Amino acid sequence: MESLIQTMVDRNDERERLSAFVTAAEGRALVLRGETGVGKSALLDHVAGLATPGHEVIRAAGVEAESELPHAGLHQLLHPLLPRLPGLGEGRRAVFDVAFGLCEGRTPSVMSLGIAVLDLLALATEERPLLLLLDDGQWLDASSIEVCGFVGRRLTGVPVKMLIAVRSDVGSRFDTAALPELPVAALSGEAAERLLDARHPRLDPRTRRVVLNQSMGNPLALLELPSHLGGDHARRTAGEPPGAGGLLPSRRLQHVYGVRIERLGATVREELLRGALDGAGAGPGGNRPAGARYRMRGTDEAVAAGLLDTDPLTGEVVFRHPLVRSTVVGLATPDQRRAAHAHLARVHRDDVERRAYHLAASQVDPDEEVAAALEAAAGSATRRGGAVTAVAWLTRAAELSENPADRSRRLGDAAFIAGHAALLDQARELLRADPAPGGADSPATVVTSAYAALYEDGDVRWAHRRVAAAIEDLRQAPHGSPRADPRDGRGSAETLARLVNLLLAISQYASDATLWDRTGRLLDSLGDRVDPRSAIYRDAWSDVVRYGTGVHERVERAFTDVQGLEPWDVSRLAVAAYHVDTLSRYRPHLRRAVDREVETGAVANGMTMLHLIMLDQLAAGEWDEAERTGQRALELTTSCGYALFAHHTRAYLGLLSALRGRVERARELQAVTDAWARPRGVGFLTQIADAVGTAAALSEGDYEAAYLHAIGITPPGSFERYAHQASRTLLDLVEAAVRTGRLEQARRHALAALDAGLPGVSPRLALITYGALAMTTVDEKEAEDMYGRAEADPAGAGFPFELARIRLAHGVRRRHTRGPGAARPLLARAAETFERLGAAGWAGRARAELRASGVPAGSASPHPTALTWQERRIADLAAAGLTNKEIGERMHLSPRTVGSHLYRIFPKLGVTSRAALRDALGRLGDAL
Repeated sequence: MESLIQTMVDRNDERERLSAFVTAAEGRALVLRGETGVGKSALLDHVAGLATPGHEVIRAAGVEAESELPHAGLHQLLHPLLPRLPGLGEGRRAVFDVAFGLCEGRTPSVMSLGIAVLDLLALATEERPLLLLLDDGQWLDASSIEVCGFVGRRLTGVPVKMLIAVRSDVGSRFDTAALPELPVAALSGEAAERLLDARHPRLDPRTRRVVLNQSMGNPLALLELPSHLGGDHARRTAGEPPGAGGLLPSRRLQHVYGVRIERLGATVREELLRGALDGAGAGPGGNRPAGARYRMRGTDEAVAAGLLDTDPLTGEVVFRHPLVRSTVVGLATPDQRRAAHAHLARVHRDDVERRAYHLAASQVDPDEEVAAALEAAAGSATRRGGAVTAVAWLTRAAELSENPADRSRRLGDAAFIAGHAALLDQARELLRADPAPGGADSPATVVTSAYAALYEDGDVRWAHRRVAAAIEDLRQAPHGSPRADPRDGRGSAETLARLVNLLLAISQYASDATLWDRTGRLLDSLGDRVDPRSAIYRDAWSDVVRYGTGVHERVERAFTDVQGLEPWDVSRLAVAAYHVDTLSRYRPHLRRAVDREVETGAVANGMTMLHLIMLDQLAAGEWDEAERTGQRALELTTSCGYALFAHHTRAYLGLLSALRGRVERARELQAVTDAWARPRGVGFLTQIADAVGTAAALSEGDYEAAYLHAIGITPPGSFERYAHQASRTLLDLVEAAVRTGRLEQARRHALAALDAGLPGVSPRLALITYGALAMTTVDEKEAEDMYGRAEADPAGAGFPFELARIRLAHGVRRRHTRGPGAARPLLARAAETFERLGAAGWAGRARAELRASGVPAGSASPHPTALTWQERRIADLAAAGLTNKEIGERMHLSPRTVGSHLYRIFPKLGVTSRAALRDALGRLGDAL
């Protein structure tokens, strides 16, 4: 009755919009936003009443106790649907099983889990529409909110309505979910009087005036305050203005509920406290999976006191309002709360994270069993994208540790994870709480301070000295000696690995031969104490020209156990894959991880993952997507104050701008990056800045400037040690040298690439090495052979820009040696690729060559019936002999989708088999 009154008084606009919401033909989501007690839950009840008998209504409620448990809210919302939908398929069901902790596996990204939810909802609505009602959305865990936001923005084609109520005075990720909102305001003065008179018609005038003043139009306060205000109280407060004394309606209501709670018996209060601490429902209709939350029993007294209601759907008792739950917790003594948590830990003994949460809250004195449980829960949270939660649990585990070594180790682990979660200030604070004996810096302190120096200011020299010295101390100090760090409770392996990997990262950014030589000597002195993955990082990150052979096989083997990897190991291995140009096969891992990590996980690693995704998109010719990824990375790195990663992002955006012919923007970003990186000795970024200058000059056709920029990276005929851009700009230097008449330098550089074995290091280096050899030879047979090897390699389709450059050079040469007819197919395919990429300068050059070969102006653009960019890539890969599965892995598509594309491609090209694709693609070029 009370809910009906609240929704029907002065809620005409809300009811009209909610009615339109429920009856709309298409699915949609809506957020109700208002203060506590303003009537959001009542409006949810109203919407549930609007649903026709043909609707299925599912209700859930966010609870503060579960706000740190990943996907807990989503589980509550979806668990009624999962058991009865056998058509969901094993793949989708496995996604849910991993997300909800029912089995081991890679934690799905927001996108993959969101798509699985949409598929689930589509199946659930085959028989009848679905209405999802979510109360107290502000208390949902972050991962559930992200998925709900993703799904809510994509309900158009599904007969599902999602209505979410959130408090306006509590921030949550729903604030930025980009879902439409309906504000729920306090009642007007006239409506407040009507509601009060309808519910409490016999109030004396003085009490009536006090209630109206103190409620400030809050419906729940209007309903509850009259029974609390006696005559004396009314007389004392009759002259107060609304909200007098600074007490908002919610504070008044807490006092009202507190009086009722204090009148209950001790046993009933214990039950209420257990339910409140474990997240028992805040209102009717809450969706609680069996065994997931505590079920309150023997609470008739609380029901009679108006503190609990009976859920009409489940028959369980639920809190009448979230304020009741919070008041129950607030009135309990610390001992009472600890006892309740201990009881709940026993109830949830089979749930690693929930048990650890309650155990931690139940203890005051050190307890190794509880500390170990928290440590295990922290590991689970980290792998599930909850690094922020892991830091809190490890910190609590340190507090409960029984011996100093375990306490120090756990604080060190917490600080390490905090550093990767963009919580460097918190990491420093954790280590200050546990100073090393004698005032010396512990390895954990060195790791944190060096990460801060690297990320925030790019101080590679100081960071390298600190970390190298710490490794040297660990190398020389026998375990257990006074010089050994007592924090290193599990032996030096993990501490040493962290220091080694950090030293490698610092050395990579420095790209300085002196620092790399010192790093190499130090690691050599460690012998077999160096972790095998660290050895991969060393060879890939340092100098792929000299150490890159075989790295891609080692990376592939390491990725076979990806579900057991920490997020920082995933990003490190992916960096190694980038250096040997096999990143595309691991992009799905990065996509799944990045959405998870940038919210509540290892944010710093999320930044690196965004860089890697952008680089792979750039290599694959997905330049618009690369631009968007780069902008996202720039916003994230700038907001976190990570200057190194921000300038790293600017460097890649500058390189992309240069390739697209936006030379003014490219040179602006080049200058900003160079001015920041060069004084600090961040050679990794100064080399990219030089590569930007090279690419911009080539795009403009200024080959002299391009040559000068290129030799700033490495001299012709050799590859500068530890210069990662030396091999990547091979084709740039060679082409600039050829175009400026430096034929001897160009040839020497191409032969140096062959002598160095670059074709065996990576598919991209093979492609550009053969292209460089073809461009620089005077022997026509060798030129055709090298061009043929470059263009026939199936890997070439994964690097369309480089392949188009080689085809352009080949076409120019053919025009001069064999005539225009032989050149046109190559030039046409190059022009088509450049135009699709948006490489304006290169496209203009290719069109000019086409005109010189006899193709009229304006004919260089693709024919209206030509293939789309994606279709052309698929056709190229299929023509090169790749299977649908292999093409799908390259392009991140399913084999079935690849087959569908080929089904459309064959008629466009006038062929009926894969064997005819190569000739048909050549004819397509001839026709232009």
